[in-house]
Amino acid sequence: MAYYLVRAALKADLVEELRSRLERQEFRSMRPFGAALTKGLVGARLDLESGEAVWEEEDYCSPPLAMERAAVLDRYFDNLRVEQVSEGEGWRRIHALPSLWETVKKAG
Repeated sequence: MAYYLVRAALKADLVEELRSRLERQEFRSMRPFGAALTKGLVGARLDLESGEAVWEEEDYCSPPLAMERAAVLDRYFDNLRVEQVSEGEGWRRIHALPSLWETVKKAG
């Protein structure tokens, strides 16, 4: 298994749709990646310098996040990039950033 620090631009016109789907836990039952995807997106942070969403995600695909992109991520994000990290390293690197969801709630 591998872990990735994911960076992507959240599509502004789909923020509320994605937030609503996460609140309803719609992705959690998607196999085999739903639990990891949900955990990552719910915990996503906002990189204030770039304006990008960032999160750590566990993945088994090659190329990374292929199934997640096809099922969910490409609908809600542009310019998705990944950097391989050790488990927990991504979260440690972004822990001081503000929550993506708290930030977009305030902006909305």
